[in-house]
Amino acid sequence: MNEYVLALLLFGSAFGLLISGIPIWSGLAGISILFILIFSPHLMTTLPYVLHGSMDSFALLAIPLFILLSAPIAESDASRDLYETLHKWLHKIPGGLGIANMVGCGIFAALCGSSPATAAAIGGIGIPEMRRRGYSPALATGLIAHAGTFGILIPPSVTMILYGVATETSIGKCFIAGIIPGILLVLLSCLWVAIVFFYRRFRPAKPGSVYYIEEKAVEEKFSWREKFVSLIKVLPFVLIIFGIMGSLYGGWATPSEAGGLGAVMSLVFVMVIYKIFRPPQLWKIFIKALNESSMILMIMAAALLFSWVSSDLYATQALGELILKLPLGKWGIIFVINILLLILGCFIPPAAVILMVAPLLLPIIQGLGFDPIWFAVIMTVNLEIGLVTPPVGLNLYVVKNIAPDIPMSQVLLGVAPFILIDCLVIVCLCIWPELAVWLPNKMIG
Repeated sequence: MNEYVLALLLFGSAFGLLISGIPIWSGLAGISILFILIFSPHLMTTLPYVLHGSMDSFALLAIPLFILLSAPIAESDASRDLYETLHKWLHKIPGGLGIANMVGCGIFAALCGSSPATAAAIGGIGIPEMRRRGYSPALATGLIAHAGTFGILIPPSVTMILYGVATETSIGKCFIAGIIPGILLVLLSCLWVAIVFFYRRFRPAKPGSVYYIEEKAVEEKFSWREKFVSLIKVLPFVLIIFGIMGSLYGGWATPSEAGGLGAVMSLVFVMVIYKIFRPPQLWKIFIKALNESSMILMIMAAALLFSWVSSDLYATQALGELILKLPLGKWGIIFVINILLLILGCFIPPAAVILMVAPLLLPIIQGLGFDPIWFAVIMTVNLEIGLVTPPVGLNLYVVKNIAPDIPMSQVLLGVAPFILIDCLVIVCLCIWPELAVWLPNKMIG
């Protein structure tokens, strides 16, 4: 069989299974075993060795450790305290409540590394509060759905760990590469919220429109003492972020070591600040971390098996050569790859896309002369868009669950301008790749 036809059958079958709703790990493992049985049955005896070898990696230890870091924070009231603290400091700024939600999502994303969890934690508090103060349903839900996507870009991010393992790229550098683009994304999003408020003052929107904001009289005054006292519960968790990033940037710790220290600190802070120390509470935290870690590692094992099969059948190499031969120039090929990622992100969760596609695209990216660390950020921002676009769009369903009375059409209208901001960040990264690679290139060790 022609290698291009074989590659099309393999990747097309995998894509079809994944969008059917079947568990990701079983879909990838099933299609891999089926193609081995049909085209290379003699390789069946090597499957156990391939699976063991793919998972026998010290770098993979970072995944359960960073999940364990986030689990205690997700079970506590840290998101509520973070939100209230930011609101006390930003409530006088035009659009301050929306900006507080945006910044809150950025900080909480760095703590938990999960986009749906970020949207649920901050959105559960922020959406009702924004609606109470006159924000349109579209703006309130669209803002949170978009801000929740920061979880897979702002370090530490589980998806960056998956990219690093799948492509054998430095996980620490992938983490650090997300800092400046993540800050840029948060700032541009906050700027858009402020622009909406200023524009509304000069040209008020009609009731029911996407950007209708009816500022309701809610008298709030916070003393300087209240503002600084509110920082007490938040600062320890912010210190975890700076500690992890500082240790990685300075070369003092590996991602696994930083994740282990962060997990211990997170658990201690939650026990001391929120009094979560009873065995049933701790058991719930550990079981949640265990379930999420097992799920991700099973997906990873299946994806690495799929990569091995596609490489053995020469499907990966054939598609790579075909893409490189396209008469589009290197930026034309990058544009095609971005469109491919956007389409995949609309149907498949980010973790599965990274594990399936990153090993395939890496030789192409390197062949075009691009930095794999830079591409990690490009890929992640693309997948952020997939989290807020149907039909999968996990964050859309999270905010819809928080506000079930708001039609999905309104949520999509509210998130549309933020998708353009994501695209703008991708363009900025293409024009100024230093936004992603400058900090990693300055790392020690």
